[in-house]
Amino acid sequence: MVVRLEHGAGGIEMLEFILKHIVSKVPPEVRNPPEGVGLDFLDDGALIRVGEGEYLALTIDSYTVKPLKFPGGDIGRLAASGTINDLLMMGARPLALVDAIVVEEGVEESLVEEVIRSFAETAASVGVFVVGGDFKVMPRGSLDTMVVATAGVGFTRTPLVDRRISPGDVVVVSGPVGDHGAVIAAAQLGLLDRVKGLSSDVRPLNDLMIPLLERYGRYIKAARDPTRGGLAGVLSEWARGVGLTIVINREAVPIREATRSFLELLGVDPLNSASEGVAVLAVSREVSDEVVEYMRKLGYTEAAVVGEVIEPRTPFLRGRVIARTEVGGYTILEPNPQLTPRIC
Repeated sequence: MVVRLEHGAGGIEMLEFILKHIVSKVPPEVRNPPEGVGLDFLDDGALIRVGEGEYLALTIDSYTVKPLKFPGGDIGRLAASGTINDLLMMGARPLALVDAIVVEEGVEESLVEEVIRSFAETAASVGVFVVGGDFKVMPRGSLDTMVVATAGVGFTRTPLVDRRISPGDVVVVSGPVGDHGAVIAAAQLGLLDRVKGLSSDVRPLNDLMIPLLERYGRYIKAARDPTRGGLAGVLSEWARGVGLTIVINREAVPIREATRSFLELLGVDPLNSASEGVAVLAVSREVSDEVVEYMRKLGYTEAAVVGEVIEPRTPFLRGRVIARTEVGGYTILEPNPQLTPRIC
């Protein structure tokens, strides 16, 4: 058996690969810090208790996007935003980043400078420090241009762990989904000059998540940014993790028309397409309308309630996501990531 592209695409194949070949090889006694969150949770990061009620949040990711520059962003902005957002989704206030850059021999120095500038400017725009890193060069032909790995740290007194989801909770998205996956697919297919209106949504979400955590932190049960695997991947992980059923209304999910049209032309469900500037939240029902209204006041004008968490009515539905279709029927929503390699 060999590693295949789908093992890194964000779907069920990736989860099974990680559990079988990575998590299972780490001794159980070192997977989770005392009173913290680690490998057994497979969340956006880890939480390590460092004081009375305070946690250090830690996350790491690698970025291999192709092309390096795309409408709406580049690999530097993507790396900074993605790592910052992973900390935010753990309930943490991001503090600092470090990055490791591996470059192919022969790359123009100006490209490296451009990526670093974009990375640093993105971090600085939300008050996050860039405090260190590493730089390597690989022989020509042994690497495709550039890879960026980024780690981040932050602190929280309101940690978010996806296992807190319970029946009755409501699923909220902060805005249109699928934009990033669509623009990368168009770029890789050489269609950017023929398809209008596509742009990545890549951005750090400090202006959304920090106010939300301060006001509604105890009502937010889970948070995730739907990158690889898209919205379908996030909801499927949540449902499987807690053994419940999530029901969503497809018509309620905000999707930009340019993104929808292009992805449907490719035969790709927008709910499987990646976003890099969207938050998916599970919140207590009693405050869901307040939360959505507050998100809209913060500038996320297309925030919407898109579903709910329920007790499974049959064993078959345990750990599954059900989608109410545009014509009123119901289908099983399985994560089926857009097989465009190197979207992030």
